[in-house]
Amino acid sequence: MATTGPTASGSVGGLDFDVRPSDRPRSPDERAALLESPGFGQIFTDHMVTIRYESGKGWYDARLEPYGPLSLDPATAALHYGQEIFEGLKAYRREDGTIALFRPEANAARLNRSARRMAMPELPEDVFVRAIELLLEHDSAWVPSREGHSLYLRPFMFATQVGMGVNSPSASYLFAVIASPSAAYFSGAVKPVRVWLSEDYTRAAPGGTGEAKCAGNYAASFLAQAEAVQRGCDQVVWLDAAEHRWVEEMGGMNLFFVFGSGADARLVTPELNGALLPGITRDSLLRLAPELGWSVEEGRISTEQWRAAAESGELTEVFACGTAAVITPVGSVRSASGDWQHGDGTPGPVTLRLREELVGIQYGLRPDPYGWVRALG
Repeated sequence: MATTGPTASGSVGGLDFDVRPSDRPRSPDERAALLESPGFGQIFTDHMVTIRYESGKGWYDARLEPYGPLSLDPATAALHYGQEIFEGLKAYRREDGTIALFRPEANAARLNRSARRMAMPELPEDVFVRAIELLLEHDSAWVPSREGHSLYLRPFMFATQVGMGVNSPSASYLFAVIASPSAAYFSGAVKPVRVWLSEDYTRAAPGGTGEAKCAGNYAASFLAQAEAVQRGCDQVVWLDAAEHRWVEEMGGMNLFFVFGSGADARLVTPELNGALLPGITRDSLLRLAPELGWSVEEGRISTEQWRAAAESGELTEVFACGTAAVITPVGSVRSASGDWQHGDGTPGPVTLRLREELVGIQYGLRPDPYGWVRALG
């Protein structure tokens, strides 16, 4: 797409953003047609934000520009050695028509934790947030108003140095933000998924890159996910690397286990051990559940405990959580040693209540006593 002349957007973190809007954005009719059924991560808005980094120079050349291809040398470091990290968050259209973000500062902090682990430069958190807000200022019409829909934002960073030496990290990087209007991550109404326990493959190990949101972690998951689908399951559940018996994550989401029911219900989520991604939705639920009257703790759950507690009825519900899917109930489990389900296999009351409360905060339908929502003008 062509651009109009650049204009300045003010200085943030020592950076001046050049604004170069497209002179050929999609028409209102084209946009409305695309928003009718956007799927997930398939359609992209008119613009993107890019910022460059050079060792010894720091961050520079911050701009908003038309969404379009990136030109890369075949010897670009990220293509050979996998220095790439990303984040995911959403912009929500509220009932009054305004737009809000959910905990973008937490995403900024997690991006920097990932950057440290991958030997990449940290991006000032205020620059991260400003890049997202700037994109929304120009592509606000792309934020859907339909219930359950949102604008998914994908900030990412990768190494751009040209050369194939492996003695040190790249000296240059590109940070970018793109946006995609999205329907629910799982199609249809909230319904339980069936999961496959992967005992042959490992997502990550303590001391590895499991707690970083880097591209390689997801590439490593595809084979096990394909196996899950072959077994008639929706998602794969990862176990620990050492013994293959301690539950860690479901796909790219964190897991919660509900023991008991009603006011006596108790929630347990696998503890962070260096191999699990510290989910922002997970952290939100650790704070939200006690406010709703349920105790919650971080601990360890083995596959043997999971099955025995489900079959005895002590374990009443299981759900996964993450930015894309929010909260997704897990109805049943399939493994090499047998299958089992939770309760009657339908979404449980604790799962649905937590989902209702969290989504309500995100869309402005519930009070936000935590200061999680960042409303845009």
